[in-house]
Amino acid sequence: MTTPTPASPAGRRRRSLLAIAAAIGLAAVGWGGWWATHGRFLEHTDDAYVAGNVVQITPQIAGTVIAIDADDTQLVKAGQPLVRLDPNDAQVALQQAEAQLAQAVREVRALYATGGALEATVRQREADLARARDDLARRQQVATTGAVAGEELEHARAAVRAADTALHTAREQLATNHVQTSGTRVDTHPNVQRAAARVEETWLALARTAVPAPLGGLVARRAVQVGQRVAAGTPLMAVVPLEQVWVDANFKESQLRHMRVGQPVTLSADVYGGDVEYHGRVAGLAAGTGAAFALLPAQNASGNWIKVVQRVPVRITLDPQELAAHPLRIGLSMNVAVNVGDDGAAAGPLATAAPAAPAGTTDVFADLGKAAQARIKAIIAANSGAQADAALPPAQLPAHPSAPRRTRV
Repeated sequence: MTTPTPASPAGRRRRSLLAIAAAIGLAAVGWGGWWATHGRFLEHTDDAYVAGNVVQITPQIAGTVIAIDADDTQLVKAGQPLVRLDPNDAQVALQQAEAQLAQAVREVRALYATGGALEATVRQREADLARARDDLARRQQVATTGAVAGEELEHARAAVRAADTALHTAREQLATNHVQTSGTRVDTHPNVQRAAARVEETWLALARTAVPAPLGGLVARRAVQVGQRVAAGTPLMAVVPLEQVWVDANFKESQLRHMRVGQPVTLSADVYGGDVEYHGRVAGLAAGTGAAFALLPAQNASGNWIKVVQRVPVRITLDPQELAAHPLRIGLSMNVAVNVGDDGAAAGPLATAAPAAPAGTTDVFADLGKAAQARIKAIIAANSGAQADAALPPAQLPAHPSAPRRTRV
C-alpha cells in the first residue's frame, strides 16, 4: 500500500482535517475554560422588559379645562403647566377672603383701641362713685338737723348704688376686652389668623388652576379635552421620566438559587441590538412569583393541576450614563445575564438594597404656600397702623416656567 505524500491530494486533505480538528479542539478548550471560569456563573433570560414610573397628572381642585399646554410624546420640564382650569370662581373666592382678612385686621385694631377707651371709662366711673359717696356722706352728717329731706338722702344713696354698678360694668367690659387682646398682636390675633388661613386656602385654590408637571419627562396617555369638567383626582395625562427607568427580568425559580442583591448584570436591548451593551446591578427580588400577584391567581388546589415553572421578577438598575447615551422606553424587550458568581452586596437571598434616596419627590408645589404668606403679610400691613391707607398691590400668582400657552383639541 502506497503512503500518500504531502504534495498529493490525500495529504492536503489530511492536513486540512487535522487543522480543522485542532481549531475545534482549541475552541472547545477555550469555551471550556470560559465556561469553567465565567460562563457557568451566568444566568440568562430574555423574559425581561424596561419598566419605569408612570406619574399620573391629576388636578387638586375641580374645574373646567380652558387650555392644554402639553400633548403625547412631548418632553416637559418639572413645574411646567400642563393643563389650565377656569380661574374665575377661585379669583372671586380669593377676593372675598382678602376682604374678610382686611376687615378682621381693622376689627382687631378696634379691640385694642377700645381697651384704652374702657380704661378711661373705668377711671371716670371710679371718680363718679367717689363723688356720689362724698355727697351721701355730707347729707348724712346734716340729716339729723333736718337740713336735708329724707327723700334727698334716699336719692344720694341711689346715686351711690348706680355709680357702683356703673363702675362694676365698666370693669367687666375692660376685663372682657383684656381677654380678647392679651398676649397677642394684631397679626397674631386668632380672628386675624382665621381670616389669614382662609386667604391662604383660596390662594392655593387659585394657584392650583394651573396643573404643573411634578417632574420632567415625556407626556403619555393624554385623556383630557378642552371644555371638559374635571373633578379633583381625575387622571388627565401621565408623565414618564425616562432617565429613571429600570429593568424587570423574570427568571425561572431554578435560576434564583445563587442570585443576590448587588450582583453585576449585563444587558442588551432589542431596539439597539447586540452592539449596545448596558451594565447594571441587581436591586432586589420580588416577594413572590408573577402568578401569585396576578389579578386571577392560579387555583392549584382545584384538582386540575399541571406544574408550570414559575418566574420571579428581579429588578435591575441601569448605569445612568449608558441610559442617557442610549435612552430606553417603557416596555422594551431586554436580554439579561446576571453574574451569580459575584457575591454581590447582600449577605443572603432575602436581603435587599437600602434605598439611596426617596423613591420619588418633587418641590414644584413648595413655593405656593410661600407666595400666599407674602400676600397675607401685605394685606395685614396695609390695614394696620400708619399703613392702613397704603395701596395694596394686586395679587400675583407664582409663575410656573412654561412654553407659550396654546390650546389643543
